Amino acid sequence: MLLKLIDAAGPGLRVCDVAREADRAALAAEVCIALQRCCPGSAAELTGSLASGAADAFSDIDIAWVVPDARFPACLARVVGALGEVQPVDGVRIDPDFHHSDRRRLLFVRFAGVPLFWRLDLDVRTASVADDPRYDAGNPAARAREGEWSRPASALANAIGVVKAVARKRNTEARGLLDRGFARIGEGDRATGAWANDVARLAHAAALRDSSLADLSAQVTALAARHLGSGDA
Repeated sequence: MLLKLIDAAGPGLRVCDVAREADRAALAAEVCIALQRCCPGSAAELTGSLASGAADAFSDIDIAWVVPDARFPACLARVVGALGEVQPVDGVRIDPDFHHSDRRRLLFVRFAGVPLFWRLDLDVRTASVADDPRYDAGNPAARAREGEWSRPASALANAIGVVKAVARKRNTEARGLLDRGFARIGEGDRATGAWANDVARLAHAAALRDSSLADLSAQVTALAARHLGSGDA
């Protein structure tokens, strides 16, 4: 399966943001199949708003993947390759809270050629803790050390979340995402309520701290301009 939803008529940044829900559902289904195929004995299922039927045009893809305990390291080693066979992968982040967990990971996967809203949140757990949502939560030994995760990339994820929150008329949520994003990268800035401009500033600040994020920063800025217009509160 290969979705290509980039608008070639645009400046290389335009995406069919409100693409067909059927395409998103098909992508999610193919991901589940690929995960189970790459790790025999595992089980992958859709969770979150897509599973409950409460999804909207801005919803991401949440999948729980339960793997055999003995195969946990091998499954993690293979997962990006397996996902890339479904749709090219542009980037992967690991939730720092579970970076060193012996039985759990939370991966944030950004696919190429599809809307930025369609991030895959992949909750990977071993069978022994599959029913324990609190496993390793708050465990300092499981958390990533400074330098093992990207604060600028995390801030950009917040910026995308702001676009979604404002589009859903959740301005308080948007303000919190912006303020935490600025703080995460040590930027002395805060939300003003001019949302498109706020997102652009956060995206720019993140790219200044990590030049490898320049393209993603430009995509996020363009996304905000399209969905939020002038950004006035």
